[in-house]
Amino acid sequence: MIKQIVGVLCAMVLVGSVGAEVKPGDEAFKKQWYAGLAEITRYELRQARYRDVHDGDAVLIFVTEDFLTKDHVKHERGDGESVSILKLNFTRNFTTGIYPYSMMTSTFTPVGSNQRTLKATTSVQEWCGHTFTQMNYRNEQYHGILRSYFQSEGDRNFVIGGILEDEIWTRIRLAPEQLPIGEVQLIPGLQFQRLAHVLPQEQTATTEMVRGETTQTYNMVYSTIPRKLSITFEKAYPHSILSWEESYQRRGKWTTTMGKKTHTIMLDYWGKNSAADSTYRAQLGLE
Repeated sequence: MIKQIVGVLCAMVLVGSVGAEVKPGDEAFKKQWYAGLAEITRYELRQARYRDVHDGDAVLIFVTEDFLTKDHVKHERGDGESVSILKLNFTRNFTTGIYPYSMMTSTFTPVGSNQRTLKATTSVQEWCGHTFTQMNYRNEQYHGILRSYFQSEGDRNFVIGGILEDEIWTRIRLAPEQLPIGEVQLIPGLQFQRLAHVLPQEQTATTEMVRGETTQTYNMVYSTIPRKLSITFEKAYPHSILSWEESYQRRGKWTTTMGKKTHTIMLDYWGKNSAADSTYRAQLGLE
């Protein structure tokens, strides 16, 4: 089954033209992703949690960097084989009643080939406790760890196949025409796993691409768990993500979380760490 799944992703069923195809070596791609800047986009978040929907902020940060293929960390110095990856740091911050949630997922997807995402991590902090999940792609499978405050999750090691749902977000930015269509085996998003307190496991989903005049929406409907996710993005390059909607049924009731783009900037944020640089937060709608 695992080799079949790999074939689905590596062969990538084409879903039709989305305009002029931009490849990693093209000047448009270099201008977007190799100018020494990150793309930072803020989304208005409506997060379903505890029978209510809570206002918050979500931020998607896309940036390229060199990544050591053996150690699965950023290549900062010394020797070692590395690959250029598109990294996504996806954060959510919202408050339920008196206490806040802070969530972050990092996804590391190689640029310029159909290689699988090499690594994904997620941490969640809230006043009850915190959790951490890490998955590394080795030998055609994901080798993972889960460390959690909660008894039902505890400390676990696991090995699973499937395509990461978290990889879909980076694949949209790299090559949306190569997203898999039809019945596939997906590993649900790591943030969803922790909010729903479900263990990492392959799930069957049916996927499709719905085309509009200027936008496209990639839909994922799971059949083995009551979950749906739709991501809408610009048809034209660089395929900016405009919004998403995720629904989950629990205890017989469907709840829906939504994110809608409000602000975006290109910025070398790692160098903007003085008190005066806090003005950039206002430019992103975070103040």
